[in-house]
Amino acid sequence: MLALSAEGILPKVDYAIFADTGWEPKAVYTHLDRLEKEIATPAGIPILRVSSGNIRNDALDPDHRFASMPLYILNQDGKQGMTRRQCTGQYKIKPIKKKVRELLGYPYPQRIPNGIFVEQWVGISTDEFHRAKDADVRYMRNRHPLIDLNWSRTDATRYLDSIGLESTPKSSCLGCPFHGNAQWRHIRDTSPAEWQDVVEFDAAIRAGNARANASGNPLLGQAFLHRSRVPLDQAPIDHVTAAEQAARQHEPPDSEDADEVEQGVVDGCSPWACRGEADAELVQDDFGLTS
Repeated sequence: MLALSAEGILPKVDYAIFADTGWEPKAVYTHLDRLEKEIATPAGIPILRVSSGNIRNDALDPDHRFASMPLYILNQDGKQGMTRRQCTGQYKIKPIKKKVRELLGYPYPQRIPNGIFVEQWVGISTDEFHRAKDADVRYMRNRHPLIDLNWSRTDATRYLDSIGLESTPKSSCLGCPFHGNAQWRHIRDTSPAEWQDVVEFDAAIRAGNARANASGNPLLGQAFLHRSRVPLDQAPIDHVTAAEQAARQHEPPDSEDADEVEQGVVDGCSPWACRGEADAELVQDDFGLTS
């Protein structure tokens, strides 16, 4: 959308906002720098980088309240679950809303008068039009330009290729549990330092939230980054496990769930297109506690 605006295909925006979790792959920060230098700055569009902290450091800090990642849980009784996804709200949506309020001239806790709002563009394509929703606050009004253009994800990719941005990386935390096996392999095979980072983080969160453990509320099970619920450096990211194959036998060959094992969650961690909560019976009520 930034490139479309800079080229005049879409109206010129006042600002572009990047919510930084503090733990994006190096390739994402490099790409963002390139966008700013080659596209945004020449077009006179400021890129504002906002943050609520470093999600990796916060998760491992016993003195810091942590908004949980959707970790895979193996309980003591063998049952599987997931921790509730709170990270998108804390590390992406919250800092974006804070910046929008500042741009409007009404920082929290000031009340924003009726009729004062920003038009916010959300990059949802026709493939995921069901995720196109109105904003949940009156001072933001969502618009979905890619849907207005009738663009699919393929159309967007083709456009990026045409302007030399074919290497655009997917923005998500380096250690996001929603990665598919292809993404985990890519990190392992192309960036040894980042792979070591996520392997160490995976081991560090095995017992759950550092703050919950410090306060005497340990996780009643074990937490993992990979859906197989084994340590990441031992996870079957090069092949489909027997359990995964058995699950696939109950799904159509082209099912989205089966494809997620390899490619990850398509929607990823877009601030305004969360995939939503996992099934209620599988979700832990809190990162540090099991139900």
